[in-house]
Amino acid sequence: MKYRITHRTEYHYPRAISRSYNETHLAPRTTPDQQVLAHSLTIAPRPDYTSERTDYYGNRVTHFTIQRPHDQLAVTATTDVALEAPADPVAHGQGLPWEQAVATTGSGTAATALAVREFLLDSPLVETRPDLTDYARASFAAGQRLPEAVHHLMGRIHRDFAYDPMATTISTPLERVFRERRGVCQDFAHLAIACLRGLGIAARYVSGYVETAPADGTARLIGADASHAWFAAHDPSLGWIDFDPTNNRMPGTQHITTAWGRDYADVSPLKGVIFGGSRGQRSHVAVDVQRLPSEDEP
Repeated sequence: MKYRITHRTEYHYPRAISRSYNETHLAPRTTPDQQVLAHSLTIAPRPDYTSERTDYYGNRVTHFTIQRPHDQLAVTATTDVALEAPADPVAHGQGLPWEQAVATTGSGTAATALAVREFLLDSPLVETRPDLTDYARASFAAGQRLPEAVHHLMGRIHRDFAYDPMATTISTPLERVFRERRGVCQDFAHLAIACLRGLGIAARYVSGYVETAPADGTARLIGADASHAWFAAHDPSLGWIDFDPTNNRMPGTQHITTAWGRDYADVSPLKGVIFGGSRGQRSHVAVDVQRLPSEDEP
């Protein structure tokens, strides 16, 4: 499956700001199941300085600076990717019993084991809590394979929590999300991560996109898609396995991975610092995920 993803972010300031310093995580990753065919980043006004790097988690990051007055900013990332369906460990009954996975994750001393163990720790937006750990336990029967148990937890979050874009913001505490049982994709990912870390299972946050199909009989809307988020759990015998609690499914050929980290704070699509005053600024984000014809299609 091939896709073209166009992600455009616009900021409009009530008066010109003097300069801005920005960081983006907008370039999708290359993984065993995902190949980046092309990627471009267009910034207006044109930056005075731009640099690229690979961050601690292997994500592609672009930094740019605009050092002259500007009253608007537009950043457009365009990427073509090809996806293959990942293996489904739940369907094939794969994975360690979750208790064994916990013991193995907590005992290794090799560099790879230590890198995984970092995802057991609390992070800026995800704090383990006894009530969240207790909520998770209902999905983890004795001896149950880890992928199956996490899949069950994913289904419960999808059932128990309502998707409500008006209920939370990026700064809404996880405690409130759990209490009010409402939120958006990033909240559900953070919730699952906190549940798993509380049990001793390494879990990370994944940002990206998902193809959304229009309602029957209606035209597909350009820019109607949005950034998406899900989580991955680590089974020492299989590696990282992705789960999408918002849609109650394991990501496959409709999910495009951009970046991963401890939580949203590590992989924000666009963030920065501005100087000169911006109270009353307006922002708009439009994402378009377009399926491209395969080589064997007309």
